[in-house]
Amino acid sequence: MADVDVIRVAGPARLNGTVGVVGAKNSALKLMAAALLAEGGSAVTNVPRITDIALMGEVLRRLGADVRFDTALDGSGTVEIGVPATLHHEADYDLVRRLRASICVLGPLLARTGKARVAHPGGDAIGSRGLDMHVGGLARMGAEIGSEHGFVLAEAPFGLRGAEIWLDFPSVGATENLLMAAVLAKGVTEIDNAAREPEIVDICRMLTEMGARIDGAGTSKLTIEGVDALQPVRHATVGDRIVAGTWAFGAAMTQGDVTVTGIDPHFLDIALDKIAQAGGLIETRPDALRVQMDQRPRAVDVVTLPYPGFATDLLPMAIGLAVVSDGVSMITENIFDGRFMFVQEMVRLGAEIKTDGHHAVVRGRPLLSSAEVRATDIRAGAGLAIAGLCTDGPTTVRHAHHIDRGYPDFVADLRALGVTAERLEALPDPEYTFE
Repeated sequence: MADVDVIRVAGPARLNGTVGVVGAKNSALKLMAAALLAEGGSAVTNVPRITDIALMGEVLRRLGADVRFDTALDGSGTVEIGVPATLHHEADYDLVRRLRASICVLGPLLARTGKARVAHPGGDAIGSRGLDMHVGGLARMGAEIGSEHGFVLAEAPFGLRGAEIWLDFPSVGATENLLMAAVLAKGVTEIDNAAREPEIVDICRMLTEMGARIDGAGTSKLTIEGVDALQPVRHATVGDRIVAGTWAFGAAMTQGDVTVTGIDPHFLDIALDKIAQAGGLIETRPDALRVQMDQRPRAVDVVTLPYPGFATDLLPMAIGLAVVSDGVSMITENIFDGRFMFVQEMVRLGAEIKTDGHHAVVRGRPLLSSAEVRATDIRAGAGLAIAGLCTDGPTTVRHAHHIDRGYPDFVADLRALGVTAERLEALPDPEYTFE
């Protein structure tokens, strides 16, 4: 039997108190990759202390960069990245398969070295996420793209050139890769139907500080005028809206009162509106939000969409709210075809959920029943743990290492919010068998 990490929480319990969030995982990883675009020493601050950051650091080291981590008192970190004049161009399979975000080194490597060999990515099991838009956009910029032995091979023997690129879908990953390639390309690149997430704006801000010429950050059309070279910078990562949203929904699910600091509430406008529709009281200030729920939540419907729509990463929390709400909710997932993989684990807690394609119909219950469940990805793990606070006893979440990839101090934060939570020694996984 294989050993698995375990988090145990005790229900029923209310989240109550103040919790801070640090930089966004989905931004910090890409900012680290962006540092490859400039020779010299760059620093990314307000970085979360999570497994994925360490993995990305190792990816950069193997490309030739010197990477050092420093932890601040608030739990955030700083990554110092020394980038040499000459980079290696291959990102190893053993790391890339564990971290999908490492595919974002493709654009910077192609821009800096004229070639890249990057393993096909891994990451969370939440459905297919192809690289067609990455490849198609880079090809329009003059790259020759192929695939062999599990690697994406890219080469731009005559350098990258500006191009007009239309994305079939506002893909965050494709927007980031094409953006980072375009800043050193010859001429002007236009990316239409670009992603608009705050993390995209953050990377545009860092690149601009490095000397890039970018117009349209935060809109669906990015215009990038290529420059000859960029300069290293020190840049602070934007606050993590998904972690903040997790605690906001946690307050609503547990009929609690939680203040979240370190986040711009506007990043969560639609999510907070859904909580308000469910009966929550919302207060905001420029760098914080507060959610109070003084009654059993009312059922609300949720549809995930690209930003500024409801974030797909918050879907497990939306389902968590629905399973304890008064009434029937319809939850629709439009981004990832495997996002509902965790639903059977929620059912083990007594939730009443029926799925059909990309829809889930949820009939809420006043109280769930404690059980042993398994985290299938980062956000599902967090959602299951918080749902465990809405049960009649102790709930155990196995494969908690998934949660560690997105939440720096999840158990400590739960305790700070007044509930009983503990990290247990690795336990045997009964679902693992040798063949």
